[in-house]
Amino acid sequence: MENVNIKINGLAVSAPAGSTILDAARLAGIRIPTLCFMKEINEIGACRMCVVEVKGARSLVTACVYPVNEGMEVFTNTPRVIESRKKTMQLLLSNHNRSCLSCVRSGACEFQTMAVELGIEDEGYYDGDKTPSVIDDSAVHMYRDNSKCILCRRCTAVCEATQGIACIGANHRGFKTDIGSPFEMPLADTTCIHCGQCIAVCPTGALSERDDTAKVIAALNDPSKTVVVQTAPSVRAGLGEEFGYPIGTNVDGKMVAALRRIGFDQVFNTDWGADLTIMEEANELIERVTKGGVLPMFTSCSPGWVKFCENYFPDLTEHLSSCKSPAQMQGAMIKSYWAQKKGIDPKDIVMVDVMPCTAKKFECTRDDQDANGVPDVDISITTRELAKLIKGFAIDFTILPDEKFDDPFGIGSGAGTIFGATGGVMEAALRTAVETITGAELPKLEFDDVRGTKGIKTASYEVGGMTVKVCVASGLSNAREVMEKVRNGEMNDYQFIEIMACPGGCVNGGGQPRQPGYVRDTVDIRALRAKVLYDMDNSESLRKSHDNPCIKAVYDEYLGKPGGEKAHHLLHTSYVKREINNYTSD
Repeated sequence: MENVNIKINGLAVSAPAGSTILDAARLAGIRIPTLCFMKEINEIGACRMCVVEVKGARSLVTACVYPVNEGMEVFTNTPRVIESRKKTMQLLLSNHNRSCLSCVRSGACEFQTMAVELGIEDEGYYDGDKTPSVIDDSAVHMYRDNSKCILCRRCTAVCEATQGIACIGANHRGFKTDIGSPFEMPLADTTCIHCGQCIAVCPTGALSERDDTAKVIAALNDPSKTVVVQTAPSVRAGLGEEFGYPIGTNVDGKMVAALRRIGFDQVFNTDWGADLTIMEEANELIERVTKGGVLPMFTSCSPGWVKFCENYFPDLTEHLSSCKSPAQMQGAMIKSYWAQKKGIDPKDIVMVDVMPCTAKKFECTRDDQDANGVPDVDISITTRELAKLIKGFAIDFTILPDEKFDDPFGIGSGAGTIFGATGGVMEAALRTAVETITGAELPKLEFDDVRGTKGIKTASYEVGGMTVKVCVASGLSNAREVMEKVRNGEMNDYQFIEIMACPGGCVNGGGQPRQPGYVRDTVDIRALRAKVLYDMDNSESLRKSHDNPCIKAVYDEYLGKPGGEKAHHLLHTSYVKREINNYTSD
């Protein structure tokens, strides 16, 4: 592709033909502020914060959509440009709920940061009506406060373009425009699948997860309760960002230390639950392949994906593995096997999981997730909520020592660790399934074809004299493409399909630390976080779920065999063929 030569603030810049001014500026290390822009997802030039001057143009232009051409001269910080941005910011602030001190995003709000950078003082706003603070907290996982919304439309773009759900959008017109559900129905009554990707991209405090930290604190202060916590693999790959660490920093040991200082009675590793999931899932796959079960089999550890399947492809729910997610399996084992060994009534155990996922809040409420007569998991909090707890307990995270998880659920294999990256569940399952079928050790444990952040990946392997075809998809618009092919018969010769609701997998879950738009557009956050998990896998001596000695002990002492009666009762679940609301009125 040919390059175009332009000047930005007098600096010669060469950018590929077809680039925008914003693209070219970023190549030159010049940051033009944006609010609404998300690369390849929301390129609409709506917020007007990215305006620049172009020599010869009569008016200011929006850098995010304006193409470069040979010889163009651009100026990004002239008095005219700065005045325009300030005026736009003042207009936005005039209709904004400025309760910044009590806002969940205070100190990490893109809107607030931009106001500071522009030198906006708390005066000079335009008086008049304001959007009232009407909060929709109907959904189990999040709330929306439109008084803090700046109508950037990032949330609607990611919901529609990335996830293919489109359960929110712009309602009304003019000053009365707001973001909401069709016909102003509560979010809980829509086809929302609880993924939280809208929260992850919101630049303000208009969207946030439902805060369950008060429930955790109440449980910790109840002397009659044994409070147990487990953490998903991806949490250790993201939590450090909340404390100033670079993206892609492994804070596993400090995380464990922080959880102990918060006061949890036991700190367990969900990697163990992932290994248990692989034992059950690999066994289920082998049984379906050898005994003529429904194929291809879909993974079932992403609750957002599971609800998506129930909502949009109810005719294909029989393809879902009946396995619970790792967190739910581990919760069930803690409230049965571990409770018996410790002599604790399961009713007196509070199981808290820390997840990169807002949909886990929904998963806790599902039917058939209470194998021992009590919920497998009582409270699910996100990575962000854990950071809030650590800060609220005045724990100096950066100076904590590295500590280890508690036994017996502290040992997880490398296979369990990579569950957090797209393709990780597939690779972990293949390690166990292939060795089980062939009876021989794999010479190479890495299944490179299913790695990487590409939205859809396919591969085939020769295993025990048969060809096994697999597919991996992340992000629900990609999932829809795969599901349509399964529905119309194009993928009938596939045996196993892994789907995760969030693009890139759990490392990019809706409950992970937020990063500003500029970072999201210029840094491959998913790959950096996933590298943490793959590096941990590579450094482990234990890399296969079926080699985990603690998993073997649980089957020997308690469960019997994978897929057996007790294992099925505790570790498997059922699904619902949901009716999709078509948003029609009487």
